[in-house]
Amino acid sequence: MTEQGQGGEGELTIGLLSPGDMGHTVGRVLLEAGIATITCLAGRSERTVALARSAGIEAVDDEDELVRRADLILSILVPDQAAATASRIREAVVRTGADVLYVDANAISPATTRAMAEELSTAGIDYVDAGIVGPPPTRPGVTRFYASGPAAARFAQAVSPALDVRVIGAEAGQASALKMTYAAMTKGFALLGIGALLTAREMDVLEPLTEELALSQSARLAMLENWIPSVGPKAHRWEGEMREIADTFEQAGQSGLFHRGAAEICAQVAATTLGQESPEDRPDRDLATTIEMLGEGRVVNG
Repeated sequence: MTEQGQGGEGELTIGLLSPGDMGHTVGRVLLEAGIATITCLAGRSERTVALARSAGIEAVDDEDELVRRADLILSILVPDQAAATASRIREAVVRTGADVLYVDANAISPATTRAMAEELSTAGIDYVDAGIVGPPPTRPGVTRFYASGPAAARFAQAVSPALDVRVIGAEAGQASALKMTYAAMTKGFALLGIGALLTAREMDVLEPLTEELALSQSARLAMLENWIPSVGPKAHRWEGEMREIADTFEQAGQSGLFHRGAAEICAQVAATTLGQESPEDRPDRDLATTIEMLGEGRVVNG
């Protein structure tokens, strides 16, 4: 990544992979800040293509063109695609001789991110470990990019003030560890709530349980009411994230069983009609309706 960038004199160009739920909003924020943002849509879904177009992100033909034109590659994908995408970008850099900074902002374990950093380094690619905390950045102050690694400060400087990047360490893996442990509690709590409420429904105590939560755990109930109705379209992404969290716990000598169970709950939700909805199409539902639909087992094609 050169000081002036490859997009032109004094310009920075970011190659975004991929403009999905989080990525297209990040791309829009970058563009609004005057940072050129491009993407490769080969093999992406119709919905992702539509999101990229709605955000005004320019599409290039292939990943070779992406790395030739970009100074910085920003990877925001489902966890299962992170390593394979990094490998493809490495191959594109080797073919083209491009000079890019690679920023991985996926929900992956520290061990996964360190392995990716090592692989990319063999092609001379500097790597930044990043973890996103918060929803898509539709307004200032709600989304933070925690970053670590020797090149983390370069990433923070490059995208400031468009993105709130907070450098927390000099080693790849630290940002991922923060992301994993944060999501273990937040998303893990929502998934625990789904499991508990479905169990209560099955045993015909859902109503008194909810009433007791309102009396003694009103703040936690409010969180469940806010989070659970929106889980359906996210469940397929959260499943891989829960497995990465389990790996992270085990790497630290802790049990990963809780989050492996949470991944199973994600798979259960993803298999229902709620899991097939998109965030744009999901109707407003309250907690009780969501649990009732999940409990009825409204499974796709079933």
